[in-house]
Amino acid sequence: MALIETRGLSKRFRSAVRAPGFGGALRHLLAPRHEEKLAVDGLDLSIEAGETVAYVGPNGAGKSTTIKMLTGILVPTSGELTVNGLVPHRQRIQNAERIGVVFGQRTQLWWDLSVIDSLLLQRKIYGVPEPTFKNNLERFTRLLELDAFLHLTARKISLGQRMRADLAMALIHDPPIVYLDEPTIGLDLTAKETIRAFLKQYNEERGTTILLTTHDLVDMEEICQRIVIIDHGRKIFDGGLEDMKDRFARRRAIRFQLESPEPALAERLGALPEVECEPDGDRRFTLRFDRFQHSAGSLTREVMSQATVSDFHLEEPSIEDVIRQVYSGTLLAERT
Repeated sequence: MALIETRGLSKRFRSAVRAPGFGGALRHLLAPRHEEKLAVDGLDLSIEAGETVAYVGPNGAGKSTTIKMLTGILVPTSGELTVNGLVPHRQRIQNAERIGVVFGQRTQLWWDLSVIDSLLLQRKIYGVPEPTFKNNLERFTRLLELDAFLHLTARKISLGQRMRADLAMALIHDPPIVYLDEPTIGLDLTAKETIRAFLKQYNEERGTTILLTTHDLVDMEEICQRIVIIDHGRKIFDGGLEDMKDRFARRRAIRFQLESPEPALAERLGALPEVECEPDGDRRFTLRFDRFQHSAGSLTREVMSQATVSDFHLEEPSIEDVIRQVYSGTLLAERT
């Protein structure tokens, strides 16, 4: 059995609809109206031990709702869900003992306690043995550079320091699974790099399963081996980062520079099926093509047979291009 398994997982919210003001409140009292929103829609997901998975999609896609069901905070409307052999909303305490959670915009630190006191309290809550706590604290202090603020209260540390401390809080009891909801949001480049390097090393050394929600493309590429994309509560892709580009990013481009002008060449190339030719001056142009219709090699040979090429460069599709399509809704529209 996979460490995390969902089958047909759905979550529906019901909210009141009323007009503003006293009149609206009165009308709602006499004739209440409600609307329903399907936040997660029939999600099938299977994550094995040790995997690092980016769980991404536009705002409102259902990412945080899924995380809350996995942690036991929310009860699913329908479907099946198991985490490490447990049903989270039915066995909340046992589930909580085996997971770590970081919500980027909420902290686990006690506001008026020092970071070290928060960690000591976390140790008591989870019953972490003294040798395990000591070893983990030393390791986290070194890798996350906690020593500069361990004895400061949470209210006096920066956002980047708080996120590093929250990671230590989430992992101090050695959970086999950690959920990270926007862990690098609002951080500067240095803080992001520290957290990414730590998570990557932690996964490699401990085999901890990581489920990461993020809008940061670098987080996805540096931390995760797999990406799951959802939109409107539905899963629309599940696979490797390169598989995602191969599946959705059909268009590629080759930039050519010629030794001498060839005025008629652009017109001839543009007449090829599924090929667009964009001139850039009299000696440079870009060919944009469908990789399922043409190979880069065949187009390059075609150009070289008709002109002398001084330089050319193949542009591969980027993860950013695909994610941008998802966020704009065009990718989902194309698939439906």
